[in-house]
Amino acid sequence: MINLPRPGDYIDIHTHGVKSAPGIFVVNNLMAHEQHGPEDISGTAFTAGIHPWYLTQQNHDQLLRFVLKLAGHESLIAIGEAGFDKLRGPLVELQRKTFEEQVIIANDYRKPVVIHCVKAWDELLSVHRKMKSVTPWLIHGFRGKKELALQLISRGMFLSFWFDFVISEESTGLIRSLPKERIFLETDGAEVDIRDIYNKVALDLDIPVEELKSIFLDNFNRFVKDN
Repeated sequence: MINLPRPGDYIDIHTHGVKSAPGIFVVNNLMAHEQHGPEDISGTAFTAGIHPWYLTQQNHDQLLRFVLKLAGHESLIAIGEAGFDKLRGPLVELQRKTFEEQVIIANDYRKPVVIHCVKAWDELLSVHRKMKSVTPWLIHGFRGKKELALQLISRGMFLSFWFDFVISEESTGLIRSLPKERIFLETDGAEVDIRDIYNKVALDLDIPVEELKSIFLDNFNRFVKDN
């Protein structure tokens, strides 16, 4: 039985190698090219996927086998991070093929998808229309414009903000303009405290931190369980 966050927990929805701590529910990400298993990480839940930076034609089959091996693990809450990056990685055609394969796995196992996307939103939305995903998608590290955020949310996706972006004043207007039931916060393995990020966003929204925790707990339960 998968462990789930409890009322009052801070939820770090996407990170790498971060140790769990009292009152903080950590979702660590396993990247297929590293070939680490759940026993190698600290945390109460994890995701696993093929990051486009480390994908090649030569290692594709091995990386896909890794994802398939872990797809049914009881503590795996989502497939990913997976997706597209036009600044770094192999040809977009291979990225697309591999992403679509991971979406199929996610559909088969009724797991949501955590997405890395850089300058490839058209490709991502094209796959979303084509694949008819049966589970939610979460864009991790989001730092885009309001129009893009609303477009992704209109497709039923969740957004988790890039930690540097969300603690800047630049993000305040965006955060206030989006539906709270579609957002998450993350550290992405950086040396930042998820509690500080919560404090900033709670101030932006003019609500107590405890209320923000409750909102994100509801979001988590919909993201993971409503599949």
